[in-house]
Amino acid sequence: MKRNGLLSQLVEKKQAKANRNVAKGAANFFFFLLPFAIFLVTLPAQAAKLQFWRFDASQNRLEFTTDEGVQPKAQLIANPTRLVIDLPGVRLGRPAVTQPGNGRSIQSLRVGQFDKDTTRIVVELAPGYTIDPNQVRFRGASPQNWTVQLPTPQLTSTPTSGNPSSLPPIGSTNPGTAIGATQVQSIQPTPDGFFIRTSGGQPQIRVQRTGDRRQTLVDLYGASISPSLSSRDFLVNRNGVSRVQVTQLQSSPSVVRLTLLMSSPSSGDWQASASGSNGIVLLPQSGTATNPGTSQPLPSTALATVRSVELDEGSRQLLIRSDRPIRYTSGWDRASGAYRITIPSAQLARSVQGPRLTASSPLLQVRLRQETPNTVAILVLPAAGTQIGDINQPSQQLLALQLQRSSLFPVPPSSGSVPGSSIPVPPATNVPPISLPRVPNGKVVVVIDPGHGGPDPGAVGVGGLQEKEIVMDIGRQVAAALEQQGVQAVLTRTTNNVDVDLEPRVSLAERINATLFVSIHANSISLSRPDINGLETYYYQSGAGLAKSIHNSVLQGTGIQDRGVRTARFYVLRKTSMPSVLVEVGFVTGRDDASKLSTSAYRKQMADSIARGILQYIR
Repeated sequence: MKRNGLLSQLVEKKQAKANRNVAKGAANFFFFLLPFAIFLVTLPAQAAKLQFWRFDASQNRLEFTTDEGVQPKAQLIANPTRLVIDLPGVRLGRPAVTQPGNGRSIQSLRVGQFDKDTTRIVVELAPGYTIDPNQVRFRGASPQNWTVQLPTPQLTSTPTSGNPSSLPPIGSTNPGTAIGATQVQSIQPTPDGFFIRTSGGQPQIRVQRTGDRRQTLVDLYGASISPSLSSRDFLVNRNGVSRVQVTQLQSSPSVVRLTLLMSSPSSGDWQASASGSNGIVLLPQSGTATNPGTSQPLPSTALATVRSVELDEGSRQLLIRSDRPIRYTSGWDRASGAYRITIPSAQLARSVQGPRLTASSPLLQVRLRQETPNTVAILVLPAAGTQIGDINQPSQQLLALQLQRSSLFPVPPSSGSVPGSSIPVPPATNVPPISLPRVPNGKVVVVIDPGHGGPDPGAVGVGGLQEKEIVMDIGRQVAAALEQQGVQAVLTRTTNNVDVDLEPRVSLAERINATLFVSIHANSISLSRPDINGLETYYYQSGAGLAKSIHNSVLQGTGIQDRGVRTARFYVLRKTSMPSVLVEVGFVTGRDDASKLSTSAYRKQMADSIARGILQYIR
């Protein structure tokens, strides 16, 4: 009996570990999700197959099943309006299939192999119809079984820009143009945009912005990619564009698509035009600067000189001054993790050095770059407790970036119950503050990494409880607690509106020579397993001592269930050179953890406990 009991426990532990490894795959893989999507954090360990799919036109409901767990990626694209659902790591295993819609608002549903490892499902709406993305509901009965409920499409009376009637729809060939008649030979960045060199004549061009404004799609009809174009993914980081990707649409073999990944949804729009018979010019749509005191445009050869970049007297603004009128684009740069201001047609003065920053400055770093002979970039990295505000232009020669300082960034607390659930939330109690040890001032820098963010909600649990919001609140409070004890803390993101890839999170820690790296996440499993709750802390190599210190402190400070300290090969743990840990503060799908994590009092307990564990390790 004893042997059988031990064997059962061993099997159960191995099975639980396998389930966690699947769930943890999401921490090593960045994916774009619309804010309306509700997903489980589950990724396939190997290539899966799409076993079943069905679209119920009468109910506007899509169902699909895979033989392995899958993490869908979704986006709503305009012109024409269609919901695109990608299944990474899934192979269709049969030819593409098109199913008619409901004959009214939904035109068709297509299932095909987007690339060798991705199956794509496209729900295309009839012309003139659109849907509210906030009402689209993804439900995962299990990691293999998914349901997508679409709202009733609505007629829109406003024509969508960028979709002239002369342009063919996606999936058809440009009339009168042979498939692949034009070849894309190369893509060359220019000071103001891009030049696409082509051969074989000019294709018809369509430029459109996705509904979430994170991508600009440039479709070239009657075109193909030349075999000489060896690279099809270009890191750019200029003019509001972070990356350019080139693909031959499998659903439309005659269409080459250039996808411009925008640095920020606020980045400006782009336009394309033919340049003779051997190329296409891509330029941002922007206003024209004028000479001071006149309405005459500046000559194209006149460069503004950035004379100074400095903090104002109260350190509430970063001021950028030039000798001529300037234009600019701005937004968060995912490659560097910093806020980026790009000034075209400009150069840096030889004497400009940027502001002198101290330990009490609202900014951790300000970098000035002459990226091209005609483009200046300013990268701003906020310190803990600083939030980047609006940027405005008080005069044609002055830019002012607002800096908002606060010790805490509270998330509005939930009360009564978790929204949309019947799980009661314990009443708020007067939680005594945890006594944190003082640490002498020194060069100790701790990077606090709240996971996910922006369109990536992370794990979504009971009542729509989102991981990104929980860990952002906890992360801010951990950073504030460390700062109060004399330890410099740096957040990899300071708002829920920003998404940061894994690599920039690591790069930030390496660039500032951080002492420690602490990544904060919330766990999940199927909503059908509310019984699974508890704390897990992970490390890779040098973080064992830090992991144990934080883990024990959280257990003591919160009373959460203990699920152990473990090793894992998460990207942020493997790639950082300093002691690093990843803390899973509980399960958003767990009955006990979800009800606690939804309250501000418990999140404060969790943050203080993590901070205390960090400080005890430093001592």
